[in-house]
Amino acid sequence: MKMTRLAATFAATMIAAGPTLAETLHFPSLSYRTGPFAAGGIPFADGYSDYLTLINERDGGIGGVPIRQTECETAYNTERGVECYQSIRGDNPLVIQPLSTGITYQLIPRTMEDGVPMHTMGYGRTSAVNGEVFNWTFNYPANYWDGASVIVNYLLDENEGSLEGKKIALLYHNSAYGREPIPTLTNLAERHGYELLTIGVDSPGQEQGSQWLQIRRERPDYVVMWGWGVMNPTAIQEAANIRFPMENFIGVWWSGSQQDVRPVGAGAHGYKALAMHGTGTDYPIYDDMQQYVIDAGLYAGTGDEVGTVLYSRGMYAAMLAVEAAKKAQEIHGVAAITPAMMRDGMANLEITEELMVELGLPNFGPAFSVACENHGGSGEAMIQQWDAEAGEWNLITDWIAPDREMIMDMAMADSAAYAAENAITPACLN
Repeated sequence: MKMTRLAATFAATMIAAGPTLAETLHFPSLSYRTGPFAAGGIPFADGYSDYLTLINERDGGIGGVPIRQTECETAYNTERGVECYQSIRGDNPLVIQPLSTGITYQLIPRTMEDGVPMHTMGYGRTSAVNGEVFNWTFNYPANYWDGASVIVNYLLDENEGSLEGKKIALLYHNSAYGREPIPTLTNLAERHGYELLTIGVDSPGQEQGSQWLQIRRERPDYVVMWGWGVMNPTAIQEAANIRFPMENFIGVWWSGSQQDVRPVGAGAHGYKALAMHGTGTDYPIYDDMQQYVIDAGLYAGTGDEVGTVLYSRGMYAAMLAVEAAKKAQEIHGVAAITPAMMRDGMANLEITEELMVELGLPNFGPAFSVACENHGGSGEAMIQQWDAEAGEWNLITDWIAPDREMIMDMAMADSAAYAAENAITPACLN
């Protein structure tokens, strides 16, 4: 296991510049810049790193304490992800961002035992929304079950409030990640009268011929995709090959980046996906990003991912981490916070539109607050659509709310089972 050359150089520079490790705030990154999922891992890692660099260069860190970044390559491999965590757990990591559902499942008990908070933004174990059981895991602003419900609510709006008799196919990555929406879509099928087909794709997802033959034979009205990495452009190309109507093909937010549609060219035109945040560089924060990071040559990677969907997501995750650290400093009255203090900041985080405007990200993400009973935020998402000719994603809806009552009922049942299996007594820590 090694940090990337960029991260190692950055960490060494931070140390040489003066502050000792004890005088910094450690934000590690579990990244994957190699392997079959690197196309998605690289822009997220770049956005995460660049935002933290911006806070250092423009603001002098958080509350006057410099940020220290480290990066450990997981290659989206669960075993390597656990090894990365083991290598940093004793180095005062303020928050773990696994960027993998498989790694998340393995780290939930470990971070709980070690007292290290973990943020799984839009991925991971959905029932971690229950902070009484999962004290150290947070999945705001939305989770997989939210996403599945938002898609169904969108389709209800598109069909005058009824999906009775419709057929919806779920094309999913055959992993813990890909299987996450199945319970929600199954429950919603019973409620709304549509037929659900579940079609798995083995990792990494380059072979999908039989799956699309099944789709062609079954003729679903809609295809919903829970894919990642090479699976996504492969699926979109296969859909184009059989002339499946792209406007009826909708991906989760991990299946809606430039990397997913550009390889398909004009054939991807009209494809839709969930969006948990805005994208592009038309936000005031990019003026500062340009001045303090890009022009200064301090950007991560090659600098060519700035403003893309997954770069924006990495930046968003870093922004939420920084705001939680500020909240922790406010709660405890100290600048050099510990992981336990960071958890308190995350557990009391409140994101308002007024704050987003102050941060240079107006209308970028939903307003939400975190509480012990809800580590998952608002659960809202938007629908975006790809314009192949313009080469850009366009938001075609406002924020759509999920069926949170049903989702919370499911989450409470699942988390109660987890608590019983692991001898956890549900209780709030704050």
